[in-house]
Amino acid sequence: MPMIDVYATAGTFADRHGLAKDLATTLMEIEKVPNIPMFRQNTAGFVHDLPEGSLSNVDGDSGYVRVQVLTNAGALDREQQLAVVSRFTELVSAAAGDPTLAERTWVLLTEAVQGGWGLAGHANTNDELVAAARAQIAALQAGDQ
Repeated sequence: MPMIDVYATAGTFADRHGLAKDLATTLMEIEKVPNIPMFRQNTAGFVHDLPEGSLSNVDGDSGYVRVQVLTNAGALDREQQLAVVSRFTELVSAAAGDPTLAERTWVLLTEAVQGGWGLAGHANTNDELVAAARAQIAALQAGDQ
């Protein structure tokens, strides 16, 4: 149930909501998590508009986008890490309508420590998240029969 934060100068993206949804959907696909409400409702993207002049590199350039992806520990193997960075870079540059933005998009992958993933007022461990997902899958399956 990752959180995705995108930081860019205001006006970079015409459809911030669409970008947030596309990133969240793509991450669920890459993670290969079950398509259950627990994951759909708690995998989310946030697009933050920064005021003009609020970011810069050493040379004074500010045409960058930073994407930070926070997952629970061990959620992404190496292949998935590469896929997230590649696909998120493509989505960001496409959403901006600027193919050259791919060269200036930073994607940071961050893992929450065990117990550092809070949801519904509880700091969850990976085992607790897995148990909650399995319980929801079982409840959904029981309701289908």
